[in-house]
Parts: sequence; C-alpha cells; structure tokens
Amino acid sequence: MSAVATVFNLALTLLFIANPLLPQARPVVVIAHRGEHRNHPENTVVAYRSAVELGADFFEVDVRTTRDGQLVLMHDGRVDRTTNGHGEVANLTLAEIRRLDAGQGTQVPTLDEALDAAGSRGGVYLDCKNVEPKLLVDAVGRHRMHGRVVVYARPDFLREVLRLAPELKIMPEAVDPQVLSGLIESLGLRVAAFDARDWNAPTIAVARKAGIGLYVDRLGAADNPEGWQAAVEAGATGIQTDHPGELVRFLRERGWYR
Repeated sequence: MSAVATVFNLALTLLFIANPLLPQARPVVVIAHRGEHRNHPENTVVAYRSAVELGADFFEVDVRTTRDGQLVLMHDGRVDRTTNGHGEVANLTLAEIRRLDAGQGTQVPTLDEALDAAGSRGGVYLDCKNVEPKLLVDAVGRHRMHGRVVVYARPDFLREVLRLAPELKIMPEAVDPQVLSGLIESLGLRVAAFDARDWNAPTIAVARKAGIGLYVDRLGAADNPEGWQAAVEAGATGIQTDHPGELVRFLRERGWYR
C-alpha cells in the first residue's frame, strides 16, 4: 500500500471514530407498516402479500389474542375501527372475529396466515400487543421462520422469548442512551427499535458504537425522501414506512437496497 493510501485510510478511520453518525455502506431494510395498507386494508393478508411483491424485506403485524386463545392481527384493542364489528379482540372468539369484514371483503388474519403470506423471501416484524411468549414462539416454529422474523415487545417479554428460542432476533425500544446500553448488555441485542422520541444523536451513537442494527419508524411527516435520507445518514439500517414501494425505489436508486 502506498504512503498516500495509508494516510488516506488512517484519516478515514479517524473521521468515523470522531463522527459515529456518518452514512454507512450496508443495505437498508424496508419494513412495510401494517403491510401495504394505502391500497389494501391494513393488517390483512392482501396487504402483506402486496408489501412483499413491492420488495419490502419485512411487513409489520400487530399480534393479539382472542378469547379462545388464538392469535390474530389487529393494531387496535377493539375491532371497531378496522372492521364492521364491535368489541374488544380479547373478548371475542376467533370464529366471531372471522365473521367480520376487515375491508374490501377481507377477513382479519391469523398469525399463521401472516407467516404464510411472507412466502419464500419476506420477513415478518412481530409487534406483540397482547400475546403469550410461548404461543408466539410456537407459531414461528411451526413455519420455520426463526431466521425471518424480528420480535418487538417489552424487555420482560423478550427475555422470555429468548429463553424459549435463543436464536430469534428480538428488538426492544431504544428509549434513551442509558436504557439502550443496559438492554444491549442484558439481552445481547442485534437490533433496536427507534421512533421519533428516541431517534436522537446520543441514543443513535450508543447503537452505532455497539454495532447493532437501528430500525427506525419514519411515519407521518418524516415518511418521505427527505426523512429517509436523513435517517440513513444518521445510521438507520432499517426504515418502517407507510410507503414501501416508494422507499424500495428510493433506496435502490442510491445503492442502499439489497
């Protein structure tokens, strides 16, 4: 190696050490929030399949438990907003929920159906709203999806998931630098979740220093090319979006899509 190249490489190394928020070369994961729900009903099989077809690496689902212990996908605790029914998910049986129209003639899906919808290449981001860890782990195991899911939940829930299936990728909320440092150490994190509240330089720096993934929500006002660009420049390795097709194109044009 020439003296000039040596000096250049040393300068580049020092620059990254001094500024942990420089852009990174590795690809950025696309996460479709509740599937592709701008053209399809949210949290439905058709929305999940559409997200995969558009190139999303993951689609995000919200897992809840029915009165008879079955796992279904719905963001809200009640069925009122997204179906033609009424009542709490936890107070309805699977059969009662399946009779509801979730929009455009679709049904509220089960977790098994969502895992099937991932096909051979999609991944599933499991947002655990109301579910027992063992039921969740058992469902992932039935579909042999251990390498293609990420589990988002409270730290105590994630500890139990790891006890049952250490190979699963768990993802707590980053919260702040102190909390994230403790979670990295106690849970052996490979990735942490960020939203607008904890997406800040000090917390990002903790994740970057530990070499873990940073999956950030860019929803609402930040869900656009400017917001995506800023996220990648700050170190995001995954972006959750309501515009998966557009985000895939944006990342592909810049060489940030795998």
